[in-house]
Amino acid sequence: MDVLVNNVGGCWDTRHVTADGLERTFALSYLAPFLLTNLLLDRLKQSAPARVVTVASNAHTTGRIDFDDLQSERSYSGSTAYSQSKLANILFTYELARRLQATSVTANALHPAVVSTPFGAGDPGVVQRLFVPFTRPFVKTPAQGAATSIHLASSPDLEQVSGRYFANSKPKRSSKASYDQAAAARLWQVSAELVNLTAAA
Repeated sequence: MDVLVNNVGGCWDTRHVTADGLERTFALSYLAPFLLTNLLLDRLKQSAPARVVTVASNAHTTGRIDFDDLQSERSYSGSTAYSQSKLANILFTYELARRLQATSVTANALHPAVVSTPFGAGDPGVVQRLFVPFTRPFVKTPAQGAATSIHLASSPDLEQVSGRYFANSKPKRSSKASYDQAAAARLWQVSAELVNLTAAA
């Protein structure tokens, strides 16, 4: 396995819970890639050089990891839950890169830009219902939105690059909160417990 691209996300105006009792945005957008990556890590290491590419979002800049209410049980907002999950994607990527330093497996995250897809259409908020139809002609096509993911997955120039955030196929500094190593380590431990991962990397 040469490349794992974690490309998943969801946003709901009302709070939903998975069959495991987890808030759906956090479970789908963050915990699913966290678990899948960990389950495939041994195979990635055996296949090295290999790459883990995680699709995040610039929405992470307004995100905050609320360790006292990760499941948004006390207070829920679709946009807040989504921003938290995308900040978690980046914290996870940077922590994964640190844990993989002694290997030839790299880990990077990216912002794909705003892409014309049915994202969030299943339970849209007011802003999405009113404004998204007008913005569709001005946002990227799915093929254009995939360009940075493809660049990170395949560019020879990035073979040794790890623990970075990209937008428009160029490195970019992520939010200040995304570089909090203590929060990243704590999030990793909490996430491993939530998904019953007994052998986290």
